[in-house]
Amino acid sequence: MQSYQEFQDLSVGFPQEGFDIIDDELYFHDLNLMEMIETYGTPLRFTYLPLISKKIQQAKILFQTAILKNDYRGSYKYCYCTKSSHFKHIVEEALKNEIHLETSSAFDMPMIDALEKKGKVTKDITVICNGFKTFQYKQYIIDMLHDGFKNIIPVLDNKEEFNFYDDEVELETPCNLGIRIAAEEQPDSQFYTSRLGIRHEDVIEFYNSKISKNPYFRVKLLHFFINSGISDTPYYWNELEKYVTLYCKFKKVNPHLDTLDIGGGMPFKDSLVFDFDYEYMINEIVKRIKEICAEHEVIEPDIITEFGKYTVAEASGILYKVLGRKQQNDREKWLMLDGSFITNLPDVWALNQKYILLPINNWDSEYERVNLGGITCDGQDYYNQEAHMNNVFMPKTRKVQYLGFFHTGAYQEVLSGYGGIHHCLLPSPKHVLIRRNRDETFNYEVFGEEQNSKQVLKILGYM
Repeated sequence: MQSYQEFQDLSVGFPQEGFDIIDDELYFHDLNLMEMIETYGTPLRFTYLPLISKKIQQAKILFQTAILKNDYRGSYKYCYCTKSSHFKHIVEEALKNEIHLETSSAFDMPMIDALEKKGKVTKDITVICNGFKTFQYKQYIIDMLHDGFKNIIPVLDNKEEFNFYDDEVELETPCNLGIRIAAEEQPDSQFYTSRLGIRHEDVIEFYNSKISKNPYFRVKLLHFFINSGISDTPYYWNELEKYVTLYCKFKKVNPHLDTLDIGGGMPFKDSLVFDFDYEYMINEIVKRIKEICAEHEVIEPDIITEFGKYTVAEASGILYKVLGRKQQNDREKWLMLDGSFITNLPDVWALNQKYILLPINNWDSEYERVNLGGITCDGQDYYNQEAHMNNVFMPKTRKVQYLGFFHTGAYQEVLSGYGGIHHCLLPSPKHVLIRRNRDETFNYEVFGEEQNSKQVLKILGYM
């Protein structure tokens, strides 16, 4: 019978970029994963920070290439969507690449203020403030505008939001605003229109009646987000055309409008058969925006993106040890892990999200079909199929087995509630940050130790 390594090579082509096998063990971007396990134990969450910069630079280069290729007259600005991961090490790594930020809730604002006080950003940074805003969120925005953050752009989610700024903002130069369009949902959605934003047909009328004659504000940006993400589908291209057309109509009555924010949704590699042509898609987006603007005789807008998952997902992984093997009937074999999908990778449980799953050792062994079970007593704590096949396969061995889920860096730690209470009181796993030194060696830093019982009991009120 084939070895697991031969099976993977025939199934998907392996090794692949970022993954390699050396002496029967898996390496991730040259990182020796077995050495990490032997040093730090499992379950172990890790983040390899240089990959964040690599992804940002990739997108910036592709947009600049598309702009030059299409003789596009607007510029491009990369904003990081902070809700994907708010952690300091993530945001600071992203900021090394001359980017800007997009926020979605109140506490984003003091976070940016703290970054400015530490010299990580300047008050010139562009901050796109999205979301349905609480009183506190709007107040933070106003306070930071008055404190000199001149490029904060509150994106109006509803008409009433403007009234708050109109009453509170006092600046010598006009405050820049954005308007979010309430996008139409996919055909298979339970809703016709997004709950976020202002109705497509109301945008220009709202501007004319409430903002156009107000000398203290100007609408600089039009924002939309297509929930299906950026994809080469008729739905995506139809929606893009609709919103760029609205931009052109809006531009003719509002000369201050010069920026189109196309949101996020750039996919990340979540499978070993992932096949997405970034170069084609980015070039096609730029090309189509230019063509639609030409039809309406409007100069092309500056483009902003808000990439979150794309920025951070591929930098992280989580490693587990197989604690035991269970043969529950003549067909179903379970590998029981020393962690939980519900608590460590909630998107697996909540959204049926798939990640790249690979064994860390025993690649020379034969392979077998298995189910993976988390350690909680919840019936939903399992993983039994990959994105590209309806089964999971692992090395067939009685030796100690380790395995890893990769490209898990977006949302999982935030949704898990880092340092909080987890299902069945499972602790937050140890988390290691990895940087690369100038001499190409690796630098390891323990960001968080595994949560202990005293920390959990204190949260629960027992101490």
